[in-house]
Amino acid sequence: MGWIMSLIIGGIAGWLAGEIMKNRGGMLRNIVLGIVGGVVGNVVLGAIGISGHGVLGSIIVSVIGACIIIWLGNSLFGRR
Repeated sequence: MGWIMSLIIGGIAGWLAGEIMKNRGGMLRNIVLGIVGGVVGNVVLGAIGISGHGVLGSIIVSVIGACIIIWLGNSLFGRR
């Protein structure tokens, strides 16, 4: 059940991050961005003492992490 919930949260978070950052991508890309964003978000926010609990907290942390990944990707590969 944990994997299914991670995929759902990852999909939602990736989609939200794509909308916030005006980034276009398919469903699989959004899910991957959301899941990796969750890891990045937990590391970055955990370093400053912030954590997300529950489904909503996980989505928020994943969106922040996915936005960071999109921003880094755009900066490194020259997309604006």
